[in-house]
Amino acid sequence: MGTAGTPTRIEHIGIAVRDLDAAIRTYERLLGVGPYAVEEVPDQNVRTAFFRLGESKIELLESTSPDGPVARFIAKRGEGIHHIAYAVGDIHAALHDLASGGVRLIDGEPRKGAEGLSIAFIHPLSACGVLTEITDTAPQLP
Repeated sequence: MGTAGTPTRIEHIGIAVRDLDAAIRTYERLLGVGPYAVEEVPDQNVRTAFFRLGESKIELLESTSPDGPVARFIAKRGEGIHHIAYAVGDIHAALHDLASGGVRLIDGEPRKGAEGLSIAFIHPLSACGVLTEITDTAPQLP
């Protein structure tokens, strides 16, 4: 991948949960801090909660639809790690470089994700079985 499309850090790890409110309480106990953001992303059929850990984040995902992607994931595999996301400087360049390199993409073009970021997914078959997300680089939180 070219420089603009090269991942700069792990942006977040997404964890699929059945009950977001219960999961928030669990992660508050585990991490010793509360989420800095909770939001619904209608286009993705999810409610999310974000916890900051240094330069990375944990994203809890609860489906808002019984046939949404997170609900299907939980039905098939149960709660747990859903995806890993990498920040890139230029998501369009990253997608172009990945597709040119023969990587199977779920999203050929970026779409809107949580926190107002542009996101795109790489098919697990092209990432050793891991659903992988790339996102544009978000400003760091204080």
